[in-house]
Parts: sequence; structure tokens; C-alpha cells
Amino acid sequence: MALMTGDVSQSDSPSPVTIRPPQVPLDVEGYPAAPDGLELEQVHIYIRHGERTPVAVRLADPPASIPPHWIMCKTADDFWRAASSTRLSGQHNVAPRIGVERRDGTSVEGECLLGQLTDLGRKSTLDYGAALRRLYIDRLGFLSESPAGQIYLRSTSMPRTIDSLKQIVHGLCSSANCNQHLFPPIVLRNGKDENLIGNTYHCKRLALLQLEFANASAIAFNPTLEKLDKKLSKYIGGKPVRIDGKPRASGILDTIRAATAHGIKVPPEFEDKSLMEPLEEAIVSEWFGDKTEEVRRLGMGPLLADLSRKMQSKVDQGAQDPLKLLIHSTHDTTIAALCSTLDVYDEKWPPFTSSITFELFKRHPVSQGQKPFWSSFGSTSPADYFVRMRYQNKNMVLPACAEQGKHLPGHPEFCTFTTFRARVKELTPSNWEEECSLGSRP
Repeated sequence: MALMTGDVSQSDSPSPVTIRPPQVPLDVEGYPAAPDGLELEQVHIYIRHGERTPVAVRLADPPASIPPHWIMCKTADDFWRAASSTRLSGQHNVAPRIGVERRDGTSVEGECLLGQLTDLGRKSTLDYGAALRRLYIDRLGFLSESPAGQIYLRSTSMPRTIDSLKQIVHGLCSSANCNQHLFPPIVLRNGKDENLIGNTYHCKRLALLQLEFANASAIAFNPTLEKLDKKLSKYIGGKPVRIDGKPRASGILDTIRAATAHGIKVPPEFEDKSLMEPLEEAIVSEWFGDKTEEVRRLGMGPLLADLSRKMQSKVDQGAQDPLKLLIHSTHDTTIAALCSTLDVYDEKWPPFTSSITFELFKRHPVSQGQKPFWSSFGSTSPADYFVRMRYQNKNMVLPACAEQGKHLPGHPEFCTFTTFRARVKELTPSNWEEECSLGSRP
């Protein structure tokens, strides 16, 4: 079917599989190996979903003219049909196509829903999975050739995170010896139990704190955003650019980031750093400026507690715990909140497919005649473990581990597991539901 007015297809944008800044691919060749004597035991990955359409129609009218309809989800339908075409005994294949119907009853093949993972997003997450394979199977030999029993897969319940994780698995499982059907299921949690996001739906105290800080950010940053009105208001119907405006400043940035990730032309003002940097700064403050311990405990505390508990299981059980690679498909707000909670946030909005890894390493005991460079600094017990956090291909030096004795000598990025676990314990609510109750406070 022909495209209609206001449509944009992937073919309308150049190089449909190009990774555009600020998106960056996982750097396999540049991955820094651990010092001699440290062995990788377990890896926890938290990845934002791939490129998607905007979650709402914004900036669609001239002169911005960002198309309201994105014809960029053709492979999504192909994938669904392929997955649904299993032939049952005595039955024909049943693989209906899925389409998006507009309000007027018309439809265009390959059109995306709002907030849907696009063909580009599928490709970038597939590539991420392939990069994991090259790193952890081909280069490091950390996983076996058929690693199904060594992997844990979890996603939020949003279709774009689920689809992203499916693509990652396809990329990870690319050899003839790798049977995708032997992989563990992707597990989801009910909303009340979800901790891959700051769960404001079921933690009313967290929702209240975030609302209060968002209002405070509006008061603090709206005067700065007012200076952008002269150049940007014409693209939102003459309305002011404000944290609490209509559209919200965060919504404007969401649409621009989605468009530029897909190579869709945006007005030149939205490529001007002198305008975009103060806009991003205000939005980051609105969402992540509250760095109080209470917000950290109620937001990312439960997630970090899960991570620490699973690492402790690996420490206690060793090879008896088969899990080596745990992949969590989540959102930008989780990536930023994790970095902020551990005091390593760069104050930039996380791009699509941005990822955090927490790697657990074991330090082997010193054999006779072998003395690693750190052996004079402390214990050589086989129970020595270290955690390294990486974000966007960079090692993160956690402030909680900065003091001498709290990290591997000469390598501050390798936090002792004891120190890491102690910090996580400080961030773990003793009773999350009770602390989330509004009634527990005056």
C-alpha cells in the first residue's frame, strides 16, 4: 500500500542500520581484560531497549513536521509470522499478519505503534547479542558454545523490552550448535513485584517524592528554559518550553532523540548544543536530581538487592550455581537511576541500547612460585571476590570503593565484593512495602 501524507519509512532515511550518536555499539575489541589472577565468575547486564518510535505524537505540525506515522516495523510482522507458523499435525500453518489501524480505518503495512521497537531497534539489539557472543564465547571462553543453562533472561512487561531481549538472544545464539529452544524463558514480573524500574505505581512514597522533586525542578529550571522559547516555541505551536509544559520538555527530547536515531531530519535548532544541553540538563534534573538515600532505597534498592543476592549465591556455591550471564531488558530510567544511585551518573540521558554490566571476579589463591603483584597487599584466600561496573564501554570507579582496602590495589574499578555488598545493604529497604506506604509518615 502506498504511503500517506505524514508517513515516514525506513527507506526515507539514509543507512537504515547505521548506529548514530549518542548510540554506541558494544566494543568487543576494546574490552579490558582483568588482571592476571582474576577469573570472571558471573555477569549481570542491564540494557535499555533498542530504537523505538516516540511514545506520543509531538512536533508533527509545520515547521517541525516530524511525521506522526512511522513505517518502520516491517520485520516485526515477519518475525511474528515466522514464530507463529509451526505446523501442527493435520493442520495448516496459521500466521496472520499484524497491522496498525488508524482512526479513519486506514492502514499501511509495516506501520509502528507509538513506543514500538522499530526494525532499526531490532537490528541494533540483534547486533548487541552477537557482540555478547563474540565477547563471552569467542574471545573470553566464559560461556560454552551452547550456553542455555548458564543464562538468565528477564524483561519488564513492555513489548519493546521483551522484543529487544528476544533479538539479543537471537544474536547470542547464532551457531549451528546453539538451539534457541533450549534457552530459558524470558521471565516477567507482575507490576506489584517489578523492580527493574523505580516502581512508582506500587510505591506511593516514591511517587510522591519524585513528583515533589519534579515540581521543584520546574521552579528551578523553567527560567532557564524560558530563554529557549525564542528559537524552539515555534515548533510546538507557540507554546513555551517548560519542564511541566504541554508538551513536557522531556516529551520534546524523546521525540527528537527517536527521530535522530532513525536518521529523520529534525529542525536545525534541535541539533544545536547550546540549545539542547540546557534542555537535557533540566530534564535530567527533573527525573534524577533527587539523590537522597530514601529515593535510592525505594527506587533502585530492591534491584541492587537482587543483584547482590545472586552474586552471593555464586560466591557461596561456586560451580554448583550454573548461572553465568544474567540479561535484564529495561528502560532509560533504570540505566540512569542505577548510575545515579551508585554515584557514577554522567548527567546525560541514556541512549538506546545503552547498557550497564556488573562483573563478579574471583581471585585465585597464590600458588607456590607465583606471586601476583597484589599479593603483598592482603589475603590470598580463595574467597576473595571483586565487582567491576561498566557503562557504555567504560569502567566505573565507584566512590563507595575508593578508599584503600576497598578495591584491588592499583585497580580502583575492581571493588571488593564485601564493600559492594555492604553498600547495597545500606540501599536495601528492610521492608519495601512498609517504607513505600504514605501512612507511615507524618
